Amino acid sequence: MIRKGRLFTPGPTQLLPSAQLAMAAASMHHRTAEFRALYSKVLADLKTFVGTSSDVILFTASGTGAMEAAVSNLTSPGDQVLVVSAGKFGERWESLAKAYGCQVETVRSDYGQTVTPQQVREKLKPSHAVLYMQASESSTGARHDVQGIAALLKGTSTLLVVDAITGLGTTRFDVDGWGVDVIIGGSQKAVMIPPGLAYCAVSERAWQRMEAAKNPRYYFDLRKERKNGAKGESSYTPSTALVAALAAAFDYLREQGGGDLAAGRDVLIDNAETAAAMTRAAVEALGLKLFSAAAPGAALTAITSPAGIDSGDIVKAFRNRFGAVVANGQGEMKGQIFRIAHLGYYDYLDTIAIIGALEHVLAGTGRKVELGSAVTAAQKVYAQASKSAPGAK
Repeated sequence: MIRKGRLFTPGPTQLLPSAQLAMAAASMHHRTAEFRALYSKVLADLKTFVGTSSDVILFTASGTGAMEAAVSNLTSPGDQVLVVSAGKFGERWESLAKAYGCQVETVRSDYGQTVTPQQVREKLKPSHAVLYMQASESSTGARHDVQGIAALLKGTSTLLVVDAITGLGTTRFDVDGWGVDVIIGGSQKAVMIPPGLAYCAVSERAWQRMEAAKNPRYYFDLRKERKNGAKGESSYTPSTALVAALAAAFDYLREQGGGDLAAGRDVLIDNAETAAAMTRAAVEALGLKLFSAAAPGAALTAITSPAGIDSGDIVKAFRNRFGAVVANGQGEMKGQIFRIAHLGYYDYLDTIAIIGALEHVLAGTGRKVELGSAVTAAQKVYAQASKSAPGAK
């Protein structure tokens, strides 16, 4: 049979066709009224997508650019910060904070686990200027308790910064109600467009902190971007094509929500949650082990490779037999786990297809597999989710 290439990685993800068309047609100059109108619309839609009344800043950068901005704009050399880390991207917060001269303390759990609010409570000090964490640790598939940790910071001077690059569009947040000071997203994740845009919503408390922060910043100067964004401009040359693609993605989500972007975002989240639940059921039906079973997120499912089998061989088999690109483990988990994504432009048929492929890939390793068992388990989850979906009859 022919092989049709499909991405099942947690970034980049499958591209939305209408966004691809918008990119191809985006030939406007960034200092024109036409682009200012588009840019202003995208910034407004970002606020709705994130679910905040705070200003949202957009950079032409990978998500790590917004992470760096959340360090350079909010800290001074010597500041004490607390990092929640249970994977590769928690470790990135540690590296960024150290690069800007912060004194870093870490609340750490093993890969595949989550950091609990109780663990944070035991480490949190009044002297911590900022707490940095992930919402969804995409190196392991685990989801952290943002709401529980946010509650610990109520009434303190410690700012809360959340990397939700794979969390937005897969997890429900009450950004303003919980007291999240900075929440970060990226374009190559749930919003279904290529890498190259990073965005963050910034609370008034965080804007005030910037006035006293002493670390250097230039390209990633949040105050500069806020000032220019109010005029419908970016401080420097933006990726006009990606901004056009993001506008198309939000229009698509608005259609999914019956004309309401917030409702469309919720559809996107429910879609990821259902696909993730289908995949977990399939994995268990095959007798495999979920890597982050205690606190699984909806952005992706991390699966422990069967004993004696390098997960890299499983990744290769998916690509060679079916044209499907799944992700190997990262860091210390390379060769031990493989990851199947659910965030963004994946639907029921994509999920059934990758589960069917998983059955064949496992059978090819010599493991005894009852073909159809995983698909059946996933079908049952989907049927139950469909019954309980809003508007279901």
